[in-house]
Amino acid sequence: MADEESLRQVAQSHAPFSVWLGIVLLFALFGVIVLAIIGPAPRGDSYEQTRVKKRLDGLKTLREQDAQALTTYAWVDKSKGVARIPIERSMELTVAQLAQKTPAPAGPIATPSPPTTASAPASPAAPATSPASPTASATATAAPSPSVTPSSTAPGSPLPIRGKTPP
Repeated sequence: MADEESLRQVAQSHAPFSVWLGIVLLFALFGVIVLAIIGPAPRGDSYEQTRVKKRLDGLKTLREQDAQALTTYAWVDKSKGVARIPIERSMELTVAQLAQKTPAPAGPIATPSPPTTASAPASPAAPATSPASPTASATATAAPSPSVTPSSTAPGSPLPIRGKTPP
């Protein structure tokens, strides 16, 4: 019992004043060291201004190079005969090429047949097909699904061009 009482007294005893004073002096010393290191550092924003200027100059030259690449003719690989053309001309050629093509109807969308298992009995409502008649199974799988609805526009039709009316 005496051991428990002595442990309680040690746990609840107050630290002497000199310990608290030492802790406060350590924090003050740390603060002085931090101020001595950071204090003489230049406070001006000239470093940030030079970084901003370099980045803006780099961005400006990059945009000029991109604009030149998008608006001029140049060889990509002269030995292979690959050239770069302006993007506006490329769009004109693509629209003209697409306008020459006639739209074609899309083919039917194949729907997957439900999986069949060997152990499952055949449903009496399902039509019975014999393995000897391949046409019956081909017509059953090739029939379009009733959930597919045709679209109002022809598939493969070219996109409209601004300012021009379609024929």
